[in-house]
Amino acid sequence: MHNNKKFLPFIYLLPTGILLTIFMIIPIIYTFYLSFFDWNLIAPTKDFVGMKNYIEVFTDPVNQKVLLNTFFYIVLLLVLNFIIPYVISLIVKFFIKRMQGVYKIIFFIPSLFSLVVGAMIFSWLLNPVSGPVAFLFRQSGFVLPNWTNSGGLAIVVICLITNWKVFGYNFILLLTGLGSIPKNIIDASTVDRIPKWRMIWNVILPMNRSIAIYVLILTIVQGLQYAFTPINVITTGGPYYGSSNVLYHTYLNAFVLYRTGSASALAITTFIIFLVLLYLEIRFVEGRSRYE
Repeated sequence: MHNNKKFLPFIYLLPTGILLTIFMIIPIIYTFYLSFFDWNLIAPTKDFVGMKNYIEVFTDPVNQKVLLNTFFYIVLLLVLNFIIPYVISLIVKFFIKRMQGVYKIIFFIPSLFSLVVGAMIFSWLLNPVSGPVAFLFRQSGFVLPNWTNSGGLAIVVICLITNWKVFGYNFILLLTGLGSIPKNIIDASTVDRIPKWRMIWNVILPMNRSIAIYVLILTIVQGLQYAFTPINVITTGGPYYGSSNVLYHTYLNAFVLYRTGSASALAITTFIIFLVLLYLEIRFVEGRSRYE
């Protein structure tokens, strides 16, 4: 009877384990296998190319451009989806203090809408010919640039669309983390007449580090994933891969250009980067939370 109870948890986990193996573990292993071949999804045979696909991830000019775009995406997303909501959450928590629930609702409303809807709204607003922003620019004597023909401007707009979707969620996470800091510590700082900015810098930010690191990693991973939809809807990675990122370029190679080996190498490289981020999250967030 005792032995049966010992195996009972594994029996409960068996259905989940089977689904995880079929839909995640086996595809990852097969993707790793395909990354060593040149194949177009149609040919009956695959040509073994060794590490060529992995070398091209970092040496091919198009891949280099996409990796540089991805770095630009990450920097902008960290500013828009991490630094700005963190600053606003600090202002709401320690300077405004009232109506925090209202701010949560207002900022979270865009998160309820599809990214396709967001892409359509921003495309209309920022239409360089007939959009309302272009009209305001013309009234002021300026011309709104055709941002869809400029890789840098397209990345900025795509990040703004992603920010429209993600901002409220990150804001609520950070504000909730600030609310979990013991009130007696804040009261003690007030009694000791410590300036508020010093209290925030020396007390609040270190104590909220776990949530901050979690949101930072989430911003990188989710931001790159969410950017896929507006890229696909608005620019399709153009002009000349100027607005593509590593996730969209993987999709493009696999299902449009049918360069399965190159797409698999990009996918595995991205997977390894995400594994590193997951390790950092476990190391600095989960471990620190248990310690605290």
